[in-house]
Formats: sequence, structure tokens, C-alpha cells
Amino acid sequence: MNGLRNMPMINGAEYGWSSVTTNIAGLAETGITAIEYADKQKVENIYGAGQSPIGRGYGRIEASAKITLLLSAVESLREVSATGRLQDLPAFDIIVCYVVPGNDKIVKHVIKNCQFSENAMSAKEGDTKLEVTLPLVPSHIIWNA
Repeated sequence: MNGLRNMPMINGAEYGWSSVTTNIAGLAETGITAIEYADKQKVENIYGAGQSPIGRGYGRIEASAKITLLLSAVESLREVSATGRLQDLPAFDIIVCYVVPGNDKIVKHVIKNCQFSENAMSAKEGDTKLEVTLPLVPSHIIWNA
């Protein structure tokens, strides 16, 4: 049995949204309300003689990401683009840091060479804030930056 779940609580603090800070293209971004990122890799068993695998094959690593920003933050990005299209912005990095209050450890991930693949907008009756979710095309993610 894995003893990790049976360990006593040390400081009681876990990562939460309040522990997340982001930096987009060198600027601290406070208009962010959500971020998702992942990478996946094809991993398959290689078979030879017998019924069991004799090795494992590894394919390419594909990164994906999407970000949700307040409309004011999106409009600031559109102003930087010569055409107003988010897709025309040059590639940028997104740095995501997770900090637990009372803990000196900072977890830092870097989503590299991001570009927007859409320029979108939505609003509906009753909204008290306007958020825009935008897919990104990153080259790769550095998980232990």
C-alpha cells in the first residue's frame, strides 16, 4: 500500500487559484480567469516473439493549451496586434507559477512559443463580466522550469 496518503498533514495548505500567477509575453497578466495546458505522447508496447511486449515505442510529444481572459485583457492584446487579430501576434511564452502561502517552494511551468489560433468573442444577458476562452498552439511545455 502506498504510504503517501497516510502521511499526516504538514501545513494544511494546498495549491489554489489564489496561488497562481501568470506572465504572458513578459507582462504580469491579472485578467486571466482560467488556464489549461497539457502534453501527450503516444506510448505503445512493441511485440516480438511470445505473448508479452519486448519493449516500448515512443512517439512525438504534442502540447496543447487554452486560456480564459477577461475581455479587457483580450482587447489589450488586440491593440498590440497591427491587424487586431490575435493570430497575428508573434509567438510568446506563458509562465505559470504556483506558490503556497507559508511555503518557500515555487512550482514553475513555462508554456513555450504560444500563438493564438482563434480570435473570438461571446456575451450573454446577465453577464457581470465578459470572459473569452482562446485556444493556444504551444510548441512544448517545460514542467520543471
